[in-house]
Amino acid sequence: MQIRRASDEVFYAEGEIVTLGARDLEFLKTQAERNPRKRARLCTHIDVSDRLHEMLIINLRQSYVRPHKNLNKPKSFQILEGMMDVIVFDDAGEPRGVTRLGSYGSGLPYYFRLHATRYHTLRTISDLVLFQETTIGPFQAGDTIFAPWAPDDAKQDECARFLQRIDLAVERMMSVKPAMS
Repeated sequence: MQIRRASDEVFYAEGEIVTLGARDLEFLKTQAERNPRKRARLCTHIDVSDRLHEMLIINLRQSYVRPHKNLNKPKSFQILEGMMDVIVFDDAGEPRGVTRLGSYGSGLPYYFRLHATRYHTLRTISDLVLFQETTIGPFQAGDTIFAPWAPDDAKQDECARFLQRIDLAVERMMSVKPAMS
């Protein structure tokens, strides 16, 4: 399989039939390690105009995914390796839900689908997480709305403080046990 580089973070698998093996995933891991944002994705769709977008994504523990929402675009995540939290926020920036995902066999949910247009972020729990993301296309930058209450990736100190706050909120949410009936 041939891989085309779209940016330091985004790659496309080329060919009429796409198959991936260990060597391809090692390539993606290496790219994530080299990338300042500590993540990389391999798109298996042909280009941004496709109606179905499938991507294999690696996020390292240090990666920051700015909370965002995607207008009228459901999406799903399926964990292949590692663990991550999907955190959903209200419009004011308060975390309202967290789902910890792990690979099949981990005992955790390994699949997550977000139907509604909601602010969300991903937090890598393990050293790295490898997951498949699926959504509908075509990709249009205006369909992604970044949360105004979350810092831009370039503001590293602000991102670190934001993540500490989110980590504390997630810890509180995960320690709350449902009431017995």
